[in-house]
Amino acid sequence: MKTNKLFKAWGLFLILIALVFNACSDSHKEKKDALEVIKQRGVLKVGVFSDKPPFGSVDSKGKYQGYDVVIAKRIVLDLLGDENKIEFIPVEASARVEFLKANKVDVIMANFTCTKEREAVVDFAKPYMKVALGVISKDGAIKNIEELKDKELIVNKGTTADFYFTKNYPHIKLLKFEQNTETFLALLKDKAIALAHDNTLLLAWAKQHPEFKLGITNLGDKDVIAPAIKKGNPKLLEWLNNEIDSLISSGFLKEAYQETLAPIYGDGIKPEEIIFE
Repeated sequence: MKTNKLFKAWGLFLILIALVFNACSDSHKEKKDALEVIKQRGVLKVGVFSDKPPFGSVDSKGKYQGYDVVIAKRIVLDLLGDENKIEFIPVEASARVEFLKANKVDVIMANFTCTKEREAVVDFAKPYMKVALGVISKDGAIKNIEELKDKELIVNKGTTADFYFTKNYPHIKLLKFEQNTETFLALLKDKAIALAHDNTLLLAWAKQHPEFKLGITNLGDKDVIAPAIKKGNPKLLEWLNNEIDSLISSGFLKEAYQETLAPIYGDGIKPEEIIFE
């Protein structure tokens, strides 16, 4: 009887030891920096927009195109030696943080504006683009915030525009959509009088829809756009910071601008207004 109890005690003890060992092992795995994980996997998973030209979109052949996409391809070329070792994963603006937290992507390159609120939950590398909020309307009818009183304003859910107006102008009614295609379609169908978004995107969209103009070109603080990663990966963050420095100093960002943005913006906008040189 005593022998059986002794065996049971030892059995429980060994099980506890095994559980502790497994927990420690799992903890060790979780602490592995994402940079090492990416190199071992041999593929970089990048979250991008699929409906936000000229920054991130899918063409008729199913290929990702745009400024963010070109930069992401160069990043993976420098990291893994082959620009094809990349998996583009479409993401909505409101899901960017969650995709990082859930390890669905390694890096977000979906026109992600750096804000204090976002810096609390993700790590941003050095920026590769400048941006501010703008407001577009038919013929540029809305030229100041006061003119939005008692009117509806279209925004994308989870964007800087959404946060900005919710915080600073709670009296303005927001009509929110998940996708950029839905957002701009709502404006075209006169669902609201105006739309607020990144001015870089609005300038590009207005080129294709000349009946709409930016009545407000710069709203709030000047912001920057940067790659974002899950918190707790200092090696990956350091690598990305060095990479962005290299892309700026080598002139690659300007090359990417000329390839993807210059054909849209034309001579009316100087590269230094949009990118870092």
